[in-house]
Amino acid sequence: MEKAIEVKGVRKSYKQVHVLKGVDFEVEKGSIFALLGSNGAGKTTMIRILTTLLKQDDGIVTVGGFDVASKPDHVRQSISLTGQFAAVDEILTGRENLILIAKLRHLKNPRQVADDLLKRFGLTDAADRKASTYSGGMRRRLDIALSLVGQPKIVFLDEPTTGLDPEARIEVWKTVKELSGGGTTIFLTTQYLEEAEQLADRIAILHEGRIIASGTLSELKKLFPQAKVEYVEKQPSLEEIFLAIVGKKEAM
Repeated sequence: MEKAIEVKGVRKSYKQVHVLKGVDFEVEKGSIFALLGSNGAGKTTMIRILTTLLKQDDGIVTVGGFDVASKPDHVRQSISLTGQFAAVDEILTGRENLILIAKLRHLKNPRQVADDLLKRFGLTDAADRKASTYSGGMRRRLDIALSLVGQPKIVFLDEPTTGLDPEARIEVWKTVKELSGGGTTIFLTTQYLEEAEQLADRIAILHEGRIIASGTLSELKKLFPQAKVEYVEKQPSLEEIFLAIVGKKEAM
């Protein structure tokens, strides 16, 4: 399979604090890849390196076929980044937000671009309302729609459902699945383990600056101690797998 992202031996330190200690992973084109980790594990540092906002101290990072260190402009043209909190202009309407970004990207027919995305994300009826009147789920859908202006090949979602209620979270999950189904590569960081369980094709666990486990959910389940079968075998959740793997490393 063609690789959308390749990370080899990445290290990053802040003064005497070693945040990333030799990180390696690959993301297949058109897949959903979830990076899990506790607070301070290095997730945000990793995503900032991948999106050219920060330079690694060592290692090689390729995104969309371009080296992030030597060709950051090429990388930026092929990606978008949606942060933990919706970055919409609440004074503008949903349509105005999209038209503004389309104009900044120098796209032809910005109004048509906006209308197409409003329809795609189910926001047509609310298009001429100020974004400040949107619900949390609607605001997040608009935020993701903004990140798709210009049709980026790779979308980075940094904890996209933080602070959302369960219904809004499910709305975002549906959107992410639809994006992947259309061929967009999704790189997801999350602290909601159920989110990764529902969405990700492959999962990597970042712990104390290193990838300590990676694979499909089925592969990760094999790392969990085999259940004692009495009446019904209990299948471990991703949360149980994560805690077991992290706890095992801390005990070493």
